[in-house]
Amino acid sequence: MSKYLKMEKKNLIIALKTLGWSLRHIERETGIRRETIAKYVRCADSKAAISPTGSPDESAPKAAGRLSAARPYHQHIEEALQQGLSAQRIYQDLCSDYGFSGSYDSVKRYIRTLKPAHPQVFARMETRPGEEAQVDFGTGAPSLHPVSGTFRRPHLFVMTLSCSRHSYEEVVWQQNAQTFIQLHERAFQAFGGVPEIVRLDNLKAGVIRSCLYEPEINKLYAAFARHAGFIPLPCRVGTPRHKGKVERGVGYTQHNALKGKRFNSLEEQNAYLRHWNKTVASLRIHGSTKEQVWSRFKRIEQHALKALPDSSFALFSFATRTVHLDGHIEVNKAYYSVPHTFLGQVVEVQWDDRLLRIYHEQRLIAVHKIASLPGTFTTCHDHLPAHKIIRQEGHERLLRAKAEHIGPEASRWAEHVFDKRGPLAFRLIHGLLSLTRSYAKEQVNWACAVALQHNVFSYRVLKQLLARLHQEPATDRSLQQVHDLIRPLSDYAHLIQTMEDPS
Repeated sequence: MSKYLKMEKKNLIIALKTLGWSLRHIERETGIRRETIAKYVRCADSKAAISPTGSPDESAPKAAGRLSAARPYHQHIEEALQQGLSAQRIYQDLCSDYGFSGSYDSVKRYIRTLKPAHPQVFARMETRPGEEAQVDFGTGAPSLHPVSGTFRRPHLFVMTLSCSRHSYEEVVWQQNAQTFIQLHERAFQAFGGVPEIVRLDNLKAGVIRSCLYEPEINKLYAAFARHAGFIPLPCRVGTPRHKGKVERGVGYTQHNALKGKRFNSLEEQNAYLRHWNKTVASLRIHGSTKEQVWSRFKRIEQHALKALPDSSFALFSFATRTVHLDGHIEVNKAYYSVPHTFLGQVVEVQWDDRLLRIYHEQRLIAVHKIASLPGTFTTCHDHLPAHKIIRQEGHERLLRAKAEHIGPEASRWAEHVFDKRGPLAFRLIHGLLSLTRSYAKEQVNWACAVALQHNVFSYRVLKQLLARLHQEPATDRSLQQVHDLIRPLSDYAHLIQTMEDPS
């Protein structure tokens, strides 16, 4: 190796060190000794520490060798920078509050002389029109919470189209999957179309498990992506610069639109954001594209977006279940059958207000209507093996016949049990038949009649009714000739005479 490094090697060392690489890491990647690397790093640091030339008597710096048009407002600009306001916001305030007639670039150049520079090496990612949108959450301005009655900061949702930088902003109180999807739908409607890719952070509403090589997308969000026609693309963990356009958009909204604001409701803040987007954000000249955001969106990106879906996305719930040995799974205290070939296996369940769908390895294996009552069994006979169906039907006919032999009320009670209890009905009817071993059929039939009157279908209730009947004191049921309710035979004497002498 020559005694002195070439200029491109020097620049590479400084760039890698600026990225935070260690001397050992740089040595391993470039082959340059650590002592040499350290020497050039120290040299670069010493050059950066040299003070810029200029008159020490002037309290404010010059820009580009001449007095800046923003210099008379030096005090106001410094105070605004201390508050964290952006250059764009400072320029807007200068124009509205002080009648500033200079350009935005003059303010930006002047601010650059006041703020220390921290250069970073990065690769700019350009996207085609309609190719990508980026989404992220930030913090909104304080708003009055409807439940607590105190001012809280809601979540600020921002979606930015990567090509034109046109954006959609909305504040919400929650970050769950349902809200996340509804925010996407409203953003797509505001844009008038859907991008090919949505780049998102690893928040739980979109990504269940973050992974460098195979992230696990939230099932509900993945279904919405298929419905809307876009590809969800999670960022690599710890690299927010991969969605830098929306990161900058969140910061721009917070500092330009919401800094120092307070609202009496979430609706008031969202109305303000819509107005701000229309009158400020969309009309600004973007620093990277050098075009007006709205003009660029209308000219090259809006027509490149995919068409909106024909209908809104139907939200649903999902979970995983293990198929019980009786061929059913439990969802919200109701039971639904699964084909017998999946006994003991884990299935995925998706349901809404009307239907429940069961999947195994992303293949639909069963569909049921949602049960109206807890404890209800919904069974499809096709899910049972053929020999089980034949045996079950014959057994059911036998139990119905035995219940009918007890009495008409017992038969009616058994019919209702078969309709309501599904597979559990067999055990319940066996319990009904077992009661005839301890009680007369007439008594069991009477207990079924009482249970039917109260719409109760429980073995325990039948047993309690019969036990109570058995505990009542026995009464003399023999025929009596004299009783308060029996009229004496003398009252019927004239009827007997008439029958004997009809003339």
